[in-house]
Amino acid sequence: MEKLNKKDHWENIYKTKELKDVSWYQPIPQTSLDYLKQFDVPFDAKIIDVGGGDSFFVDHLLELGYNDISVLDISEASLERAKERLGEKATKVKWIVADASNFHSSEKYDFWHDRAAFHFLTEEQEIENYIQNLNKSIAPNGIIVIGTFSEEGPIKCSGIEIKQYSMKTLTEKLEKYFKKIDCKLVNHTTPSNAIQNFVFCCFKKMTTII
Repeated sequence: MEKLNKKDHWENIYKTKELKDVSWYQPIPQTSLDYLKQFDVPFDAKIIDVGGGDSFFVDHLLELGYNDISVLDISEASLERAKERLGEKATKVKWIVADASNFHSSEKYDFWHDRAAFHFLTEEQEIENYIQNLNKSIAPNGIIVIGTFSEEGPIKCSGIEIKQYSMKTLTEKLEKYFKKIDCKLVNHTTPSNAIQNFVFCCFKKMTTII
């Protein structure tokens, strides 16, 4: 079977489907916003939304007053849609077209947010690359929030197989470099009224004491 070209696949999704029609549509990303409050993330913190596409998380960040925001997605079309929606506000955001599994940055982020990008990485090398890049890109004491489909959630999204996680298995993937702070299960209702069960875990970068 021919290997899926992920970039082409996602470009096609974003060019052919309206935001309100995709399963991840979420006007108010309450779980993500709650984590900002929980950790009292300062307004000058460097924040990156990995796999953010044209989601509304960036809108809320801007409205709250955050001023150092990056949004990363493999699909350029998704980011162009977000820019169009935001209008002049889009100039306040750094837009990055990249694959989350091989993204490299010179920035050190204080808050790394990933709702439903990590679970698309199904090959162990991809997962390891992501974690290594995350470790290099997160600031000392930085906060990581990752949401994936749980073991009770879907096994596919947009025609692509994903990797399900439990609180335990997601923690085990990141515990080499990051300390788990919290995990919880969250139900997301899609536009078609289907229920998708997510596991959200947040971690803190472990600092090395010499």
